[in-house]
Amino acid sequence: VPAAGIAQIVAFIGLLELFVMKDSANGAAPGEFPGDFRNGFIDFGWDSLSEEEKVTKRAIELNNGRAAQMGILALMVHEQLGVSLWPGGI
Repeated sequence: VPAAGIAQIVAFIGLLELFVMKDSANGAAPGEFPGDFRNGFIDFGWDSLSEEEKVTKRAIELNNGRAAQMGILALMVHEQLGVSLWPGGI
């Protein structure tokens, strides 16, 4: 990746950190729940859901994240053991 490409990536991440994905520690109004980085900017219909649906969807998202972490951990363990997960043992 050229130096200009890396500079663009760093600038974009900085833009997100400073202006879009702010939390209460960075001066934004507190969100509806921990990890709520919408800041009144993007909704996608979240505000139209009932409280019960919101709790259910947050629980589903947490469980999906946990499953993804376990999958990555399994891939790292297999790689360290020298076991190939690809057919033919790539």
